Amino acid sequence: MNTLTGMGVSPGVGFGPGYVFSRDVPVPDPGARHQGDAGAERVRATRALEQVAADLEERGIRAGGQAQEILKAQALMARDPGLAVGVAELIDTGATAARAVYEGFGAYREMLVGAGGYLGERAADLDDVRDRVVAVLEDLPPSGLPAKGARPYVLIARDLAPADTAALSKDVVAAFVTEEGGPTSHTAILARTMGIPAVVACAGAASIAAGTLVLVDGSTGFVRLAPSEEEVTTVTRAAAARQAVLAAATGPGTTSDGHAVPLLANIGGPRDLDGALRFGAEGVGLYRTEFLFLDRTSAPAEEEQLVAYMEVLKAFPGGQVVVRTLDAGADKPLGFLPPPGREPNPALGLRGIRLYKKYPEIMNVQLRALARAAARSSAKLQVMAPMVATVEETAWYVAACEDAGLPSAGVMIEIPSAALRAADLAGEADFFSIGSNDLAQYTFAADREGGALTALQDPWQPALLDLVALAVAGAAEHGRACGVCGEAAGDPVMACVLVGLGATSLSMAPPALPAVRAALSLHTRDQCILAAQAALAEVSPVEARAAARAHLPGLAGLAL
Repeated sequence: MNTLTGMGVSPGVGFGPGYVFSRDVPVPDPGARHQGDAGAERVRATRALEQVAADLEERGIRAGGQAQEILKAQALMARDPGLAVGVAELIDTGATAARAVYEGFGAYREMLVGAGGYLGERAADLDDVRDRVVAVLEDLPPSGLPAKGARPYVLIARDLAPADTAALSKDVVAAFVTEEGGPTSHTAILARTMGIPAVVACAGAASIAAGTLVLVDGSTGFVRLAPSEEEVTTVTRAAAARQAVLAAATGPGTTSDGHAVPLLANIGGPRDLDGALRFGAEGVGLYRTEFLFLDRTSAPAEEEQLVAYMEVLKAFPGGQVVVRTLDAGADKPLGFLPPPGREPNPALGLRGIRLYKKYPEIMNVQLRALARAAARSSAKLQVMAPMVATVEETAWYVAACEDAGLPSAGVMIEIPSAALRAADLAGEADFFSIGSNDLAQYTFAADREGGALTALQDPWQPALLDLVALAVAGAAEHGRACGVCGEAAGDPVMACVLVGLGATSLSMAPPALPAVRAALSLHTRDQCILAAQAALAEVSPVEARAAARAHLPGLAGLAL
């Protein structure tokens, strides 16, 4: 078979020889026993865990941006105190350090997979940390990516860990193709952030022979093996034509008949500002603040937070900046708080606003810092709470923000209950922001990292569109703004549908901004409304997308 099809998750065209990447670490022998010195074996395990944690942190620092946040979370996995205790206990029973690490991580993995959703998607990240630690203990050579050669290569793998994806660069890698993964997996998000064409959930990808010339279209999901020169030329020309259309679309986001749709950037800290400004973001629609709180033994002081907020606000004078207050718990534990105790399903446990309610002083310090930043800047600062499920939670959060002196407080719509009762929540909140990634996985009980569940993660699922429509309508009933900050906002076709549903702003990874800006500029608001109505009338994601496209003729020029 010379043609494979997957899910295009990062636009662009890449062509080059295929490099098949594998990080297969042998499973340590279950019967292997250490030589009797349990203390020395525990030291080996501790040093290996710390070595891997430090390496992940260093990779994150080199990569910057979202990659740094993701790799810092992985480093925390290696430093988990509970894991260290479990490994030590296994060593005391006679297991080698490698086997103890393997079994220790295995216990955590079972809990993650069983939890599903938000935590289940971390199982692949946990496997990667485990394999790296075992490789250190077994003295296995590191399996790195090849250095820059005569031409960029197409990276092919069953799946890629965040640490591997973060090491990619456009100078070395033309594109990547994975057999597993989904549209909102960490590797997909990082690929979009770095602007590298990518296709995931591509059946048969892992069987591509090394050295095979591969043509990848990250917009359509098309993967061609050993293409002819004519095929390469055709696809490349289409991509060039698309790029010309993108380059012509500049300025604020607007439909062709002048309906304004602010196009904003998702960022993980000040380090992401360069990309946001380079791609023409009008502001920030999702400022993740976890980077300030993770991997430390004490909470960040008010002054430290103030500096980080001011840096972003100064970059967008007069513009909109939406800050998501701390979203911790679950797979992002805070080292300076006591562990929450055993939670049967941590993904549905003490995280987001629920953690804030248990430790209100953490929230109060953050809100004070944000209020001070808002008072010193011309940017329009808004704050929003994650994991809000009820009207009561909404009212509690908004009141806390008002007490702190913040001008605008909203909530994220990422739990189905919030979407279903959006009109009630809008009576309390100043605005909504729909987090389509989590809303999809909570709606369909589908791990967003699992390639086998890609169909359920599709933002074109009619049930998900119904919930988005409910949230937007609930906000409109009270005259509230309702933006979208999930990855769905970065799909040019879906962006038009979201505007047709009534979304008032769209926020995305910065590299997605030009295509969305161009798509909106080629259509009237009425065309967007017709596209949305057509999508809602269908019963499958494929039919919904096709029905919407039928009302969006300008997309032909984008070669999507």
